[in-house]
Amino acid sequence: MTAKLHFVPLGGCGEFGVNLNLFGYQDQWLMVDLGMGFADDNLPGIEIILPDPKFIEERKEKLLGIVITHAHEDHIGAIPYLWTRLRAPIYATPFTAEVIRMKMKEAGLLEQLVLHEIPLRGSRKFGPFDVQMVNVAHSIPEPNLLIIKTPVGNIVHTGDWKFDTTPVEGSTTDIAALKKIGSEGVLALIGDSTNAATPGRSGSEGELAQSLRKIFLRYPNRRIVVTCFASNIARIKSVAMAAHGAGRVMALAGRSLWRMNEAARRTGYLKDVPPPLSEREATAANPGEIVIMATGSQGEPRAAMARLATGEHPQLDLSPNDVVIFSARAIPGNEKDIARVQTNLRAMGVHVVTDHEEFVHVSGHPAHDDVVDLIQWLKPKVLLPVHGEVYQLQAHAKIGEALQVPQVVIPRDGDVVELTPDGARVVDEVHHGILCVDGRKIVSANDIAIRGRKKLAELGTVMVSLALDTSGSLVSDPAISTLGIYTEAQQTDGEAELAARVIEAVEELDDRHIFKNEAVEQAARIAVRRAVNASHGRKPVAEVHVIRV
Repeated sequence: MTAKLHFVPLGGCGEFGVNLNLFGYQDQWLMVDLGMGFADDNLPGIEIILPDPKFIEERKEKLLGIVITHAHEDHIGAIPYLWTRLRAPIYATPFTAEVIRMKMKEAGLLEQLVLHEIPLRGSRKFGPFDVQMVNVAHSIPEPNLLIIKTPVGNIVHTGDWKFDTTPVEGSTTDIAALKKIGSEGVLALIGDSTNAATPGRSGSEGELAQSLRKIFLRYPNRRIVVTCFASNIARIKSVAMAAHGAGRVMALAGRSLWRMNEAARRTGYLKDVPPPLSEREATAANPGEIVIMATGSQGEPRAAMARLATGEHPQLDLSPNDVVIFSARAIPGNEKDIARVQTNLRAMGVHVVTDHEEFVHVSGHPAHDDVVDLIQWLKPKVLLPVHGEVYQLQAHAKIGEALQVPQVVIPRDGDVVELTPDGARVVDEVHHGILCVDGRKIVSANDIAIRGRKKLAELGTVMVSLALDTSGSLVSDPAISTLGIYTEAQQTDGEAELAARVIEAVEELDDRHIFKNEAVEQAARIAVRRAVNASHGRKPVAEVHVIRV
């Protein structure tokens, strides 16, 4: 019988974030990454989304371990929310392990956590899976490409990676190790697709540090704020280097930046970067002597950058002619939030700099030519593009096809991809989906509360209160309250018109219905929905309360 390996992505294939990948052999399973994502406008009231782990949760006694490639939120962010459903041991290199411990401590779960550190370039055997960590460059310490040796063949799971010959922190990509595994034979390459559609090569963090220094020197007497992802330790160092070269010191604003700075220093990184100033210390500094790094590059409403843009930060403020540099790419779905923050900044007279105007950001992911090199060195029999939206996955697939990879399969979340020495095919689909962090609860994206909010956001709402006496007559005019339907100028007249329509509907009820609350509620609900539909072309959510006096 031909040996079969199964690859099952439950997140990250068709969207950014929520990365969760499974490898199965003879009903033994290995998980790679457990990440979160950011919600868009389709999920009102939700900020964080998670992959639905139900498929592997039902098999958790056969889950050998969870291997984490690196410490970015889209690869570890779901651990505090979902680990208790799985309780499988987690394996990570030292820096990533430190970040996970900090997150689990904050969640009150550190005492329960089972976490094992793997040294850089280390390896670990999990039943039929022999996993080797390979150093790659990225924007955070200790990103790892995984070589997974199985009875079926060698699998390369890239994680997030790039080529960078001058990284400011961390190692370069171990090209020798990649060429070696390529010579041994690779059955399948499961690869990062984020920038596959971007021409050329990914830029260098070292070159970016030089560019930032030149930009800082251009504004000698102004306060400069740089916002980026808090987990971008390389960018923290680049900004620190650029600030030093421009005669400035660096401060940090935002709890997550301080947390990542602490984790990096505990594990031996940022050794040659002076300790940053606090927000309070930054307020006393001369504007021309400081660079403030702030959280909130994605427009997050509670992050430091958004609060600075509205004048609501408790320690810091901005003045006209100050400079804010957005040193990050926009995650798809966050464009509106980012634009809102930038508009607020410009309205304050602040000079906003993005990567559209200046060289202020380099990606941590491989561009087209980098992907070409990797495929040529590994010579896989099968290419499986992951980590991206459909457009990125398709662009990655086209590269593989142009290089004549024997088989290219674009997996989607929930696909069961069967791998044999002869190739790959999708043989099944398992439960998958998105979960939402809703306050202190985790609910499905299809939860009734989420659906209700979407209706309220899209259609508006009408609240009707009716008081009837024992004879079934209205004691007073209905109390009407609307939200999301009328303009301020229209509201008084609009609600009066709705009250009139409700009165008509109730007075038309016969004796069989007027004494039944359900019938009265239904009549009033129909009346207001018809009236709003006639005037606005939509039927709002209508809630009716009947009181008998």
